[in-house]
This record gives sequence, C-alpha cells and structure tokens, in this order.
Amino acid sequence: MYDNTIAQRVAQQYKQKPLTDFMSINTTTDLQVLNLNWKERDLPESMRTKHMHRLHPYLGKFIPQLVEIFLRKFQPKLVYDPFCGSGTTLVEANVLGIESIGVDISAFNVMLTKAKTAQYSVDTFESDTYDILSRLKKYNDKFRNDSGVKKILSTSNVYLKKWFANQALSELLCYQKMIPDYHYQDLMKIILSRSARSARLVSHFDLDFPKEPQRNSYFCYKHNRTCVPVQEAYKFLNRYSIDTLNRVKEFQKIRTNSHVHVLHDDSRSVDLPKGIDMVFTSPPYVGLIDYHEQHRYAYELLQLSNNEIKEIGPAKKGQSFLAKEKYIEGINQVFLHTRDFMSPNGIMAIVVNDRYDLYKPSAVGFKTIGRVERHVNRRTGMRSGAFYESILLWQKI
Repeated sequence: MYDNTIAQRVAQQYKQKPLTDFMSINTTTDLQVLNLNWKERDLPESMRTKHMHRLHPYLGKFIPQLVEIFLRKFQPKLVYDPFCGSGTTLVEANVLGIESIGVDISAFNVMLTKAKTAQYSVDTFESDTYDILSRLKKYNDKFRNDSGVKKILSTSNVYLKKWFANQALSELLCYQKMIPDYHYQDLMKIILSRSARSARLVSHFDLDFPKEPQRNSYFCYKHNRTCVPVQEAYKFLNRYSIDTLNRVKEFQKIRTNSHVHVLHDDSRSVDLPKGIDMVFTSPPYVGLIDYHEQHRYAYELLQLSNNEIKEIGPAKKGQSFLAKEKYIEGINQVFLHTRDFMSPNGIMAIVVNDRYDLYKPSAVGFKTIGRVERHVNRRTGMRSGAFYESILLWQKI
C-alpha cells in the first residue's frame, strides 16, 4: 500500500541524483538506498526505448533499466518471466549473458518477444527489407487502371474493413501476402502490426484504445491543428521497416549466445525446467488493461488465436471485490506453480502498482526480503499521469 511515508521518502530522493551508472550494480549493492526516481534528463526516452525495446508499442511494460539493475544485483544463471509481455526481461537477460525463459498466454506477445530476442543475419534482413519495400512500391505504382483508381486487395474481415481506409488496408494486405517469401517472417509480421496500428482510422492522439473509427477531419491535440484520418499504410511500412532494421543492427552488436526460450502457454500449468534461480516479472494489473484488445488489429490481420478468456485479471471483469479475489487466485496459482521449478532460496522480483495490497508472499511459499519504491513520472500520450511503482523482493522458503 502507498502512504504519506513513501511519498515523503520519494520526495526526499528527488533532491538527490538518481542512479544512472547501471554497470556499478553488483551483489553488494544495497537496493534500499538506490534512487530510481528518474526524470527525463536522467533517463531520456531514447535510453528507455533503446534497440529492440521499441520494436512495437506495448502498454503496461516496465523500463529495461529496472531489469538490468536487479539482474546485476542477483546475478542469476536462469531467469524466468511468467508474464513476459513484450519481452523486456528476456532481452535484458540476453544482453547480460543470462539464460532466460518467458511464457505468455497471448499469441501476439509471444510473437513479439521471439522477434525481439531472435538472432539475425543483419545482411539478410537488410536485403529482405529493401526488397519487400521495393515490391510494395511497385504494387502501389503498377496496379492502377486508366482512370487512376488503384486496384486494391480486399478482405471479408469486418473489423479490418471498419478500421482501415481501402488504400491502407490494401497496402497492408499486399505486404502481408509477400511475407512468406522472406527469412524472418515473425519480424516482418511485427513491422506489419506496428504499421497497422498507425494506419488505422483513428485520431493521432488516441492510438491506444479508440472507441470508434475517425472518418472525418478533426482537431488534433497532439499536433495542435486540424488533421485528417490516415488513408495509406505504405509510409508507415517504409518508416518502421527502416527503424526495425536499425534496431536489429544495434541489438545484434550486443546480443549474446545465451539461450532465450519463449513459450505460448498458461503460466499456471506450463512445463518448466528445474533450476530457475530468479523470477523477474510484472503481473497484469487487475481490471486495468485489456491485453488482447490493445493489439486487436494484429489479431485480426494475422489471424492469431485469441486466449483472452484465460487472462488473469482481464479489464472486462473490472476491479470489483470478486474480480480482485479471482485475480489474486490466478496470480497465486502462477507463483505456486513457478515455485516448484525454482532453486532453493530462489529470488522473485515483482514489479507492481500494489494499491490494493494483494500480494502475500507467505500464501505462496515465499518470504519478503525487501521492497523498492519508485515514482513513475515520465509517461506519454493519454496515459501521462504519474503513479508509484513497487518492486517486491521475495525469496523461496
């Protein structure tokens, strides 16, 4: 729970310089004295979204520097994230030469994490990137009839026809149709998804959870002017392809050969290897984010299996007393199951916004060995409100 004592302590820390020398963290570091209350000048967005960490937008993820700090402190040989989400834990573990396992119930999350952590031939991906963009441009230029109207690809998918202009959807479908011709198909599917997110008929300032398509011009609070709905996807496919290529180049320079295992499964029952000596995770927040709906465009476009009925704490269930009971029951099932595969005295670090005081280590065979608080005051878009975040430190007993 958060009280005035925590707020006062954080306010006092703001007067001090926060940690920025992450390589200085080692097994002797006292986590309780660390100042993790970064301002923009201390930890700019370019660092928080370095290399593969901004391969695709994802709501509710923690910043990579948090993972780095705790991995350097505890130095595990095998780290596990039962809610791997966008793969932040696994990416950072690989950079530090640590074996990792990630599990997620979401097909999109698994695809995204695999795309982020895979090993690539930069030359091959660069060649494929420019080739598919060249073919897509030829499609744009070639398929026009005498009246100048483009002959478009189409689909019977109701959702896609509702949320995309004809030209944008045609270009997305064309790119999708060509993906099987190339080596790194998951990576190209992520580019397609990221482009689709931007190419929807939505206002520029409401990309996260738009309620209805934006079909007419509107005043844009992001750009402070009148904007019109997006009609094409090619510019996004081109922009994000080049951005992805640059991120792949950057990551491959620091990627290690440590194994990364990503499983599409339920972390309440997944079969895991023994010997997990650390867990670093951020469970879904109860009744807050619809983890499937935020990527609905990807599920529809890529025809991914939807497991939202198996989600723990889904947004559709809200935050009622019963919803919280069901949520913590599911979370405890995950922790109890995970515990069976952990080494003696294994460490679990859980990043939460525990406003309801739901997490009880004694209920799942752990004990508290620490708790680190931080103030999250740098966010973007419509989610700009600050909040307190805790890193709960438990040890297996």
